[in-house]
Amino acid sequence: MITQQEYAARREKILSALDGCAGLVFSGTSNASLETTWRPHAHFEYLTGVTNEPDGVLLFDPTNPVQARRVVLFLTSRDPEKEQWDGLRKSIGSALRKETGFATVLRTGSLPLVLSDIATRCKTFATLMPSASVMQDVSQDLALFQKISARTPNCEIVDKSSTIPLLRSVKSEGEIQTIQEAVDMTAVGFANAMSFVQHGVNEFQVQATLEHGYAMAGGRGSAFPPIVGGGLNSTVLHYKENDQDLVDGDLVCIDSGAFFKGYGADISRTVPVSGTFSDRQAEIYEIVLEAEEAAIGAVKEGVTLAELDAIARAIIVKAGYGDYFIHSIGHHLGLETHDCCGTPAPLKEGAVITIEPGIYLPEESLGVRIEDDIVVKKGGYVNLSKSIPKTVAEVEAAMKV
Repeated sequence: MITQQEYAARREKILSALDGCAGLVFSGTSNASLETTWRPHAHFEYLTGVTNEPDGVLLFDPTNPVQARRVVLFLTSRDPEKEQWDGLRKSIGSALRKETGFATVLRTGSLPLVLSDIATRCKTFATLMPSASVMQDVSQDLALFQKISARTPNCEIVDKSSTIPLLRSVKSEGEIQTIQEAVDMTAVGFANAMSFVQHGVNEFQVQATLEHGYAMAGGRGSAFPPIVGGGLNSTVLHYKENDQDLVDGDLVCIDSGAFFKGYGADISRTVPVSGTFSDRQAEIYEIVLEAEEAAIGAVKEGVTLAELDAIARAIIVKAGYGDYFIHSIGHHLGLETHDCCGTPAPLKEGAVITIEPGIYLPEESLGVRIEDDIVVKKGGYVNLSKSIPKTVAEVEAAMKV
């Protein structure tokens, strides 16, 4: 469980890292669609724990002479008629401040006035939201700071967009425990799915079995849309349709994870529809398993994902299947399935990563991916998903239950 004290400590780290600059983090805008579930931007959730306030803003104002106003939570004004449709909200007061853990909570209507005061007082703003690519609109904080600088002489904008990802790349004990709980829920879903897989069942029925297991174990759905691909579909990395019937003699690649308290698991297992691997399937499976275990065994503080990739890839290349390992070894895992992407720096103790090599042979309609969730330690690792059957013998035994 992530406590209010931990959220507050995270915010204090950001205040310190800003070196006197002001910064903003946005929760994001809800599209009001009944067909999607809104989640805040992961940066906002990481720093506040608030998950039900679209268009919220978190302000860092390190030079404010009033300590209680150095970190301010801005929320949209209440609309009683809208709340009848979308959910009841609290008025600003002691109950809301206690619930959120913020000494100062204001309405977003007052944000322009507050920013004007900051512009005349400190004149330096730092971007904290992710930078946009050249073909995208600029980030929300940068767009707002550009408007301020156009109206206030001598304002400066500096880039601090790597600050929050660096913090998020190292998980606290509370975060690791939450991810472990998500993995344990995932194990229930995978156990159900492995015993359910057989000739004639539909890929979507396997997905439903997974997700029912997550829910019954306490999960809140899937961390990402499950991949359940049989036969040729097992060779498609991000297969989405999940609408084909499974056929004896094929493998089915299952890539899924339960969602729990903001965090998710990300596990892949590949199982034979018949319940028994053929000699050819076992041959490819053992190569992937050897590559995965070798990469996992090399995990420790200071290693990079690129180095882990090279270890796994060397095994697959030596076996003659280098051209069929078409993706990288893994990624960070946390509030987002691909958490804090694009950081090539050496892994730190407390990072949670996936290790997921694969071999995909479309001409044989045969794809194998094996994936576990790993905590980086100083001299090694902890495999959070070690309880989920993985060897040929374990998988075949699980399918007979």
